[in-house]
Amino acid sequence: MKLFYTDIFVLPLPDGHRFPMEKYSRLRAALLDSGLFAETDFHLPAAASDEALARAHDLEYIQRVCRGQLSESEQKAIGFPWSAAMVERSRRSAGATLAACRAALDDGAAANLAGGTHHAFRNRGEGFCVFNDAAVAARAMQAEGRAGRVLIIDCDVHQGNGTASILAGDDSIFTFSMHGAHNFPFTKEISDLDIELPDACTDQAYLLRLADGLDLAFDLSRPDLVIYLAGADPYYDDRFGRLSLSFDGLAERDLRVFEHCRQHQVAVAVAMAGGYARRIEDTVQIHCTTIKQAFRLFP
Repeated sequence: MKLFYTDIFVLPLPDGHRFPMEKYSRLRAALLDSGLFAETDFHLPAAASDEALARAHDLEYIQRVCRGQLSESEQKAIGFPWSAAMVERSRRSAGATLAACRAALDDGAAANLAGGTHHAFRNRGEGFCVFNDAAVAARAMQAEGRAGRVLIIDCDVHQGNGTASILAGDDSIFTFSMHGAHNFPFTKEISDLDIELPDACTDQAYLLRLADGLDLAFDLSRPDLVIYLAGADPYYDDRFGRLSLSFDGLAERDLRVFEHCRQHQVAVAVAMAGGYARRIEDTVQIHCTTIKQAFRLFP
């Protein structure tokens, strides 16, 4: 199982910034320490090209990002100050999901140890997202003739609003978002399937809704490839989550997604998406468990 990392490309963030940049390097270290993976399983991806990004984003937006021409308000919406390092990391993160999709279609499963930047729209970014890696990767796999139909399963606690917007009206890519009803983004887009959850939703209720959603999404999409955004932020002690899932509940969530992929004989590429637990160790543990669950079913 190939794992693609970008943690050597670090955003230069001010002290006290809310984004847990450190979780990515800690995740790679934890997976190495697990004994399940060797150094040779970890791969540094190429950066996504302008051509790849432009299948999901306006070229003018891509150029303004890369040239440092984003306005102050645009940078504030993204949540990161512009820097050349931000551009490189954003390109590499999208490139990692591209690479994970290619590897998954060869091997059954693969993962980007970052990514899940689902709040990026065609012509703007927001919510710590610059380029939408899932939309970019799905369109790339189609352009390369590797997958005709793609299912994006987004289990981050926040709706994949950018993904829904970019892919609206595209019957070949099915967007399924399962998220908190009262959480960011407060103005929702319309995915092909949205499941909204009440605050404090616990494991049992979440897993019941997930089972129904997975059955419906696979039936309607008939995918050649799944891109799974495995957010750690439905966790009960996440600062921005508002749901109440346990470690075990999140592990079962991941297992059910991967079991559906295996039952339908569909390759799955995983991206980590959000995670803002009060203890960064908890976020790392949740992400680590996601990768281990995939490895169990797609060794």
